[in-house]
Amino acid sequence: MGLGVGIVGLPNIGKSTTFNALTKAQNAEAQNYPFCTIEPNKAIVPVPDKRLEELAKIVVPDKIQHSTIDFVDIAGLVKGASKGEGLGNQFLSNIREVEVILHMVRCFEDENIVHVEGEINPLRDIEIIETELIYADITQCEKKIEKLKKQSKGSKEAAAQLVVATALLNHLEDLKPVKSFDDLENEHFISMDKELRFLSNKDVIYGANVDEDSLADGGNDLVNIVKEHAKEVNADVIVLCAKIEEELVGLEDDEAKEFLTDLGVEESGLEQIIHTAFDKLGLQSYFTAGKVEVRAWTIKKDTKAPQAAAVIHNDFEKGFIKAEVISYEDFVGLGGESKCKESGKLRLEGKDYIVQDGDVMHFRFNV
Repeated sequence: MGLGVGIVGLPNIGKSTTFNALTKAQNAEAQNYPFCTIEPNKAIVPVPDKRLEELAKIVVPDKIQHSTIDFVDIAGLVKGASKGEGLGNQFLSNIREVEVILHMVRCFEDENIVHVEGEINPLRDIEIIETELIYADITQCEKKIEKLKKQSKGSKEAAAQLVVATALLNHLEDLKPVKSFDDLENEHFISMDKELRFLSNKDVIYGANVDEDSLADGGNDLVNIVKEHAKEVNADVIVLCAKIEEELVGLEDDEAKEFLTDLGVEESGLEQIIHTAFDKLGLQSYFTAGKVEVRAWTIKKDTKAPQAAAVIHNDFEKGFIKAEVISYEDFVGLGGESKCKESGKLRLEGKDYIVQDGDVMHFRFNV
């Protein structure tokens, strides 16, 4: 299961620097001028999960396979982007492909790095980007309404959807995001959102890009402004320093951990973003552990065993018989599968079993 996170924000606020650091790709050219990123940079990044390493210590596999997360670095948007300003709204279509938006916001002062709006004001910066997303959704909604008007003459379904689309357009024209629309549970809205992937209905994580001193302090006055706004719109805030994230790239895991500890930070920006994105999307991981590989598989919470098996291969679901399940805690605590069997900690679960985060599983199937 792919998880897409699109990094957006005004030009020159550290998006590409953050992308370089987060993906360890170092292939998004970061320069001190707007519109450096002309095509969206994409990278597939392994999801850090310390549990894999603990399992590997016991199983000693040939390789470790992490879950992955897709990062898309989208060119800096400006006021009027939805109408073609700057590099135009071609980049807005790239945002539609992702499930979560990482909205980078500049929360540091540096006279050597120009700001496209002339001064540092995180709330204004957020408003510019989010207004452009709403304008883009208005355009999508208007086009949909035109189609529905034609279709509704001979279709009750289209007529019913037209009512919802018209109400949504009125909502958007008040510059309110789709996510605050009163009728989100309406089946006609759900159908439209699945088709159009409204930008202002996506989950948002604000990335407050700070200087090193502010990172050590846990933030600053500018970050507090972002946090206050995030609280109002029920969003998360991650405080990170893009420069620090870049420095972490070249360090070994132990060195990186020591570096972060010295700063008083428990997790890197990457780890925070992934864990927050997983939580936003209701995702979790289960594991398979054998001599060939120890591997993490990403599934939705409340997924039943046959559907979890299908993530490995569709045949596993079609011919599902039983799932052998050991909790991660038991597997590590007792030292492996054999001792878990001896202790009665290996369970056989059927088709109705809801897979838990961290389950170590083996599927019995017959096709």
